[in-house]
Amino acid sequence: MDIEEKIDAYYSKNHKYKEGIAQLREIALKTQLAETLKWGSPVYTFENKNVLGIMAFKNHFGLWFFNGVFLSDPKGVLQNAQEGKTKSMRHWKFKAVSDIDNVDVLNYIEEAIANQKKGLELKPSRKTEIIIPELLRESLLANTRLNEQFKALSPYKQKDYSEYIEGAKQQKTKESRLEKIIPMILRGLGLNDKYK
Repeated sequence: MDIEEKIDAYYSKNHKYKEGIAQLREIALKTQLAETLKWGSPVYTFENKNVLGIMAFKNHFGLWFFNGVFLSDPKGVLQNAQEGKTKSMRHWKFKAVSDIDNVDVLNYIEEAIANQKKGLELKPSRKTEIIIPELLRESLLANTRLNEQFKALSPYKQKDYSEYIEGAKQQKTKESRLEKIIPMILRGLGLNDKYK
């Protein structure tokens, strides 16, 4: 089954919001957006950048604007996807087909496309500073190969090792933890790789 068939299958599923998501799709297809499938749901892109998705849930259906934080939202209809976690995605939820105003929906979509053309998007903040405990730092300075292997690890693996050493309360425990992790670092492993 190709992507078009999968998209058609998504919109053909028999559920109470079938007509509503079909209407939203019709509006989206009137724009410059390209229709594709990501994460098992229809996603509409502009120059391969995600602009919006159309989804049906148990108690509602609606639009997901990937960079909805930049929309002016004159109707006050957009909601944060996950308060406290989601930075840029916004939802517009509907309970019935009668809730859809085609002109309003098209205006929001057109604004989302215009924002995408401007390149508006939130970049995830990266916390790159890793505080390496003194005991580990001394070992890295004393052993060139260990230092090279540690630097070759991804930042989150470096952070895991640093927090593992720093998390010990007693110096003796810090030293035994260091002994344990040195062979792992030399093999290029992360602290928690065995659990993955």
